[in-house]
Amino acid sequence: MALIFYLSTQPDLPGPPDPWLMNLISNGAHFGVYATLACLWWRALSRGRRPGGGILGIAFVATLLYGMSDEFHQSFVPGRDASGMDLLIDAVGAAMAIVVIQLRRRRATSSGNVFDR
Repeated sequence: MALIFYLSTQPDLPGPPDPWLMNLISNGAHFGVYATLACLWWRALSRGRRPGGGILGIAFVATLLYGMSDEFHQSFVPGRDASGMDLLIDAVGAAMAIVVIQLRRRRATSSGNVFDR
């Protein structure tokens, strides 16, 4: 989260001159970073207890709330602005991470592999 905050304070991040490629990299970064953040929230919240579906929901909501706060923060940074599309991409990345975690948990439960739960 500190890395996201730091990058959000930068008025201009370096990137390729091609706008299409820059957009692709930016959207991919949003998706990947927030997917990773959702996984980290899930991991932190499930430490020491059996990770149920409620924890997945909390991890998603915590990630989305941080994405909202990040977009709000960017609205105060010169050269940056808050973007609903960025927030949507953040939410999709977080949701995809939650879906992958849930699918892995179901597969581990059905195969009896207690190490993948």
